[in-house]
Amino acid sequence: MISILIAASVGLLVSILLTPYLIRVFARQGFGQEIREEGPEGHRSKRGTPTMGGVAIIVAMVVGYFTAHLLRLALSEGSGPSASGLVVLYLAVGLGAVGFLDDFIKIRKQRNLGLNKTSKLVGQLVVAVTFAILAINFADENGLTPASLQLSYVRDLALITFPVPVFIVFCYLLISAWSNAVNFTDGLDGLAGGAAAMVLGTYVVISFWQARLSCTPTPQDACYHVRDPLDLAVVAAAATGACIGFLWWNAAPAKIFMGDTGSLALGGLVAGLSVTTRTELLAIVIGGLFVVEMVSVVVQIAVFRTTRRRLFRMAPFHHHFELAGWAETTVIIRFWLLAGICCMFGLGLFYSEQLSFVGG
Repeated sequence: MISILIAASVGLLVSILLTPYLIRVFARQGFGQEIREEGPEGHRSKRGTPTMGGVAIIVAMVVGYFTAHLLRLALSEGSGPSASGLVVLYLAVGLGAVGFLDDFIKIRKQRNLGLNKTSKLVGQLVVAVTFAILAINFADENGLTPASLQLSYVRDLALITFPVPVFIVFCYLLISAWSNAVNFTDGLDGLAGGAAAMVLGTYVVISFWQARLSCTPTPQDACYHVRDPLDLAVVAAAATGACIGFLWWNAAPAKIFMGDTGSLALGGLVAGLSVTTRTELLAIVIGGLFVVEMVSVVVQIAVFRTTRRRLFRMAPFHHHFELAGWAETTVIIRFWLLAGICCMFGLGLFYSEQLSFVGG
């Protein structure tokens, strides 16, 4: 529990102190955001706001995680970083690097398009495939690896086991979906950062609960077969603190945007935590806001290509409400409420499964 608190505190402190420094540096270098011409009129005033603020989130998360471990080692109370924690961090940092390249190209070319679709997908593919391969290795003394070849809801579903090649493809699709879902959500000041903080905070609770009811070293009723759940809670806590610290500067009116650097990294975190905590299907509920935002884009494209008409005024659909006359802060707060409801509902499903298992 102490490690979780240290990781969250350090992540928050580093993020809230580093972000204003990045604002000054990026502003001096002219690293300003380009705005979509077809976007809401009110967004034109945001042109030139420093972007790539996701660097602060990534740095704060990594520093928070390793600081927690260093302090525990100094007190002789820890065994160092775990395989599960490191592979999830690798996924987040790797996708953040892809996003950084995308943001940097946007800035250099002074347009709202960075890496082309092929380059971006290849970058995500390399990181996702490497993560998948690493995650099914590094078995502990009980034979548990960071990821399982079985599809999971609250725990592994024994009826669905993937062959290794299929699991790698599944991981790629999952990681690509989550990273792009968070990226689509990152269109209003603080929307993605606030929602991500809630989702990651939910995973702190889930991972900590799994650690308290771990099947190792002593199996018990309704225990969880998860490798390093407590360390995954530390990762999630460091990322939660980093998001909240960044949100101090990113909330409306934003002084900096996270850019693809932050949104792809946060999407990777959600995907990585869902795989390593064995909650891939439950994550759809917990991250429901991100899912709906992505679905709105897919549906908009499908409807337009088949009927040549638009279902929403603009997709992702948070822009639909802006164009309908809602104030930006109204959209943000109401979407935060939806994100919170999804997280609470997901936690309820997680706990109810535990209760039904005990009752059975």
